[in-house]
Amino acid sequence: MTVSPGRKKVIAIVLAGGEGKRLMPLTADRAKPAVPFGGIYRLIDFALSNVVNSGYLKVVVLTQYKSHSLDRHVTTTWRMSTLLGNYVTPVPAQQRVGKRWYLGSADAIYQSLNLLNDEDPDIVVVVGADHVYRMDFAQMVQQHIESGAGCTVAAIRQRIELADQFGVIDVDPTSPQNIRAFLEKPTDPVGLPDAPHEVLASMGNYVFSADALRDAVTRDATADASKHDMGGDIVPWFVDRSESAVYDFKNNDVPGSYERDRDYWRDVGTMKSYFDAHMDLVAPLPEFNLYNSAWPIFTSYGALPPAKLVEGEIGAPTMTHNSILSPGVVITGGTVSKSVLSPSCRVGSGAEVSDSVLLNGVEIGAGAVVRNAILDKNVVVPPGAEIGVDPAADEARGFIVQDGLTVLSKNQVVPAP
Repeated sequence: MTVSPGRKKVIAIVLAGGEGKRLMPLTADRAKPAVPFGGIYRLIDFALSNVVNSGYLKVVVLTQYKSHSLDRHVTTTWRMSTLLGNYVTPVPAQQRVGKRWYLGSADAIYQSLNLLNDEDPDIVVVVGADHVYRMDFAQMVQQHIESGAGCTVAAIRQRIELADQFGVIDVDPTSPQNIRAFLEKPTDPVGLPDAPHEVLASMGNYVFSADALRDAVTRDATADASKHDMGGDIVPWFVDRSESAVYDFKNNDVPGSYERDRDYWRDVGTMKSYFDAHMDLVAPLPEFNLYNSAWPIFTSYGALPPAKLVEGEIGAPTMTHNSILSPGVVITGGTVSKSVLSPSCRVGSGAEVSDSVLLNGVEIGAGAVVRNAILDKNVVVPPGAEIGVDPAADEARGFIVQDGLTVLSKNQVVPAP
């Protein structure tokens, strides 16, 4: 008999303490889950939207690193009705078990077991806070209940030649839902029984039976050799006990998705992957569709007017191609192509912006050129200046240049030409 997940009491834990060193300078002043994405969103909005769209409305967000903007976003945006006891609440590191901060994702849950004790759930959904995707966790919870496993790991199929970039799940050929081994960035992986050219890579999302999770993180807390990591230590503990299962992301059906984006999942942990994920959004047929109203991505961007495109000096036309323009954007006789402009950006007359991501409040002066660039909040590019045109000149001015991208930090000063 099928057991309905609705009969189980579920709490969701979002792991949002990530420092995001590889996204510097975007993480110089904010936690990785708070990094803006796609114009109006923060990265954490994707995880939280998936959780609440799945029907799970008791959510805790564990924070630690430079969490002020993240805490502010969660508390002002993610408000639930208290009538039925629903909530989304940020929980900072509190040193509940000693004078130390979180040592890893597993330790974060161990130090927050009071939350589980208070809520007393049957099932705990644990998700990362910095990936871009859509997923119905209720389907994963259903499989977890039916399997009887203590731990279920969500996994996405990747080409076997990319296995050394991921934590790879080795399945039992005779029982493909059972995990035989958890391999960290293997160089000689074995392909899947039904697809020898593919492997299952961990997505950083898990479902646990609550008692099993309590036991696992409590044992892990006293293991001297442990790095106290969910993927590196907790999952292998369940695997060794033959109490783990895998959930294949290809089986997940989200309302409103279509063939092109149903399996979309991006770890935007590097500047290049962050940029590439934005380019996925602006393609004429986007790799990831932000306009799926059946499974919305929720956020809040404040009281801003609509975007506005007007002619510039002496009737200079405004032109835009394959771009996302957020509320509050004003383009005055400029050209924008293959770019994402976040709220309140300004582009002046004769300016050109292409293949770029501009975060909130960026101003591009008249006649300026910005290419292959990521500009953090409130950067002002003076009239006639060039960014991303000559990487060597950018480096000479103290700008970060990597993977063909020029990256400016929040409020960074751009000298006049």
